[in-house]
Parts: sequence; C-alpha cells; structure tokens
Amino acid sequence: MPGAQEFGAELTDFRRRVDELRTARASLPAQERLSLLDAALFELQHVADVLWPRYEGLTAASRSRGGDRADPQEQQLLRALFQRLPVPAVLLDRDTVVRRMNFAATQLFNTRAGYATGRPLAASLRRDGQAALRSQVAAVARGEGDRSLTVRLSQPSADGEVRVTLAALRPPGEPHPAVLAAFQPGMTGPPAGEGTAGARRPESRPDLAEVTRHAELLDLADDMAAALLRVALAGGGPEAVLARAAEVLHGRFADWVIADLAPESGPGAPRRVVALGPRDAVGDRTASLAEQDPADCPLVVDALSDGVSALRVSPADADAFGRDATGAPVLVREEVTSLLCIPLRASATDPVRGALTLFRTGGRGAFEMAEAGVADRISRHVALAMPRTARRAPAPGA
Repeated sequence: MPGAQEFGAELTDFRRRVDELRTARASLPAQERLSLLDAALFELQHVADVLWPRYEGLTAASRSRGGDRADPQEQQLLRALFQRLPVPAVLLDRDTVVRRMNFAATQLFNTRAGYATGRPLAASLRRDGQAALRSQVAAVARGEGDRSLTVRLSQPSADGEVRVTLAALRPPGEPHPAVLAAFQPGMTGPPAGEGTAGARRPESRPDLAEVTRHAELLDLADDMAAALLRVALAGGGPEAVLARAAEVLHGRFADWVIADLAPESGPGAPRRVVALGPRDAVGDRTASLAEQDPADCPLVVDALSDGVSALRVSPADADAFGRDATGAPVLVREEVTSLLCIPLRASATDPVRGALTLFRTGGRGAFEMAEAGVADRISRHVALAMPRTARRAPAPGA
C-alpha cells in the first residue's frame, strides 16, 4: 500500500535523523551545539503534528491508483531543460543525497555531476547549516510545502551566502517524491540608486583562500605521483606502495590514514597494512586500529567488495568503521568529524586492490567535494602503481 510504504519510510528517516542529531551533539564542541536545537525541536513537532495523525489515517486509507507513465520523449525534454537551466539546480532525495545535478550546479560546487551523484549534498555545506538543510529537505519531501533557507558552502567562495529554494517533485514511475533545490549565489543586489538597465556586474576576483587551497591540492597530487614513482622504481610491493601513499597523506590531508589490502585472488580475508594517527594517538590507540580486522568495518567491506566510495560529514552511523577491542565505536572514540573511504582500482572495470580510509578529527575542517575528487584521482594513481610493483617484485629472484 503506497501510503503505508511512505509512512514506514518517513518513520525510518525520522529515527535515523534522531540518531544523527544525537551523534552530532556528542561530537560537536559545546559552543556549536545550539545550532542543533532548532532541528531537534522541529523533528519533535513533526512527530506530534504529522506522523501520529498519518498513522491514525492509514487505518482508513484505500489503495491509491498508480499514475500514468509520462511520455519518454517528454522525460528526455525535461532532462535536457534541467541540464541547461542557467540557475544551479540539484535533484535530491529525502536524505539530501544527490540524484541529479545540472551543469551550473557543478560549477558552483566545483565537482563533476557523475561524482556528486549518490553522495550527500550536505557534505558541501558548512557544519552549522547541514542539519538545517537535512530537516528542511525531509519536510519538503513529506509534502509540507516549499521551503527556503540560506546556507554557506564549506569551500571558500566569493559568492558567500547561498540562498536555497526547495520544492517537492514526484518523478513519474517512482514511489517516493524528490526535492528540487535551486541555488542563488551572491544575493547582494545592486547598490542603491543604480539602475538595472545597462548595469554591469562587478568583475569577480578569485578568493585568495580558494586559490591557496587549490594550489595545496595540486601540490598534494604532485607529491603523491613523485612518491609512487620512487616506490615503483625501487621495486616495492603493494605494501610499500600503500605505506608510502599513507605517509604523503598523513597530517597534511588527514589526521588518520588507514590502508587495507584486498586478497590477491579468490576467497580470502583483507588485511590491514597501515594505520597512521595523530601524535597523541601513538601507542594503544594506533595499535588497536592497526590490529583491527578490516572485515569488521562496514565502510571498508563496501569499498573492497562493491567498489563503493564514501564521504561522511558528522557520521551518523557510529559503527560504520567498527569497534575497538574494548567495544567502543572507533568513530566516536577518535571524535571523527568527517571521513573518506575510497576503493583502490585503476578503472571502474578493474578489480579493487585495496581501500584507503581518511579521518579528520576535532576542529579540523570537514572534507569537501573538491577534496574528495582529488582523493579519488589519487586512489587511481595508487592502484596503478600497485600491480606494476607486484609484477616487478619477483624479478630479482627469477
């Protein structure tokens, strides 16, 4: 029954958002927790005003008729119009996961549409606006009317604040609604007394922080390429490649760098090769992660078995990276604020050679989509180096 299915999905989403708020409260500093209060109150009001009355109404609901399928040519036309909209537009599901992104939006978020699809858009925003966006998108998806709010991108941008307008859509042939998010960057308006006719928009200058960060990412990719070439020339094996790659990333790009190696062929268990953490984690904390079984880490298992990469900001699932020997969730123990878990493979058709997991903790800025894109390219470089070194290693004894 469509009504019952939608109610069940909404109830599941509500429970997940409550867990997310609880995890965010535990990981955020005390001065940043006030931003979660409005979102928590909004969710409680939603239970009282929406979920309970809808539950009572389901007992008398009848089976709804399925709508007619839209003309395929009309759908193709709508997709083309969506891509050519001059306004940045993103099609989201109720969890803010990107389903489709037009060209203008890829420029705004500095990413590729193919890479952004399937990843949460909230990861591209500053932490103080992520929970608000998730709650507002969920409300629009529930049919509670259009919404509008102001957010800030996590990456330094000359546009500053961005106005987001949210509207509900019902894609033909799909049981669940979608949310269309339209972004209006730089809503400052012309100076007073200046006419709009013939007025020229001031020339935008690149933001110094953005240019600096872009240069740092280029330097990181260059240093990684040089390090991998040195390991390849030295004839090191896959373990040496992963160890050197982790050293390049450690500190400058992530607080924790963890590398796991997939079994060479056939059935087998993955094994952990590298675990590098902050200076204050040297000892038991680092040793516990180095000795952890990768098979107990859901994110690593997904990366190795299905080639699924993950970008998480304020991770909602505390057990996503398993638990330590004492039973404490690793993400909670290390106060992880954002993470990347990337499969290592040369192309989409090649086998996964391993997985690279990166943590940022404490007050360090969360991973941005642009940084995730660079990490994705680096993972391909690492995977390309691993098969070559694996073939070169037996040469001296041949």
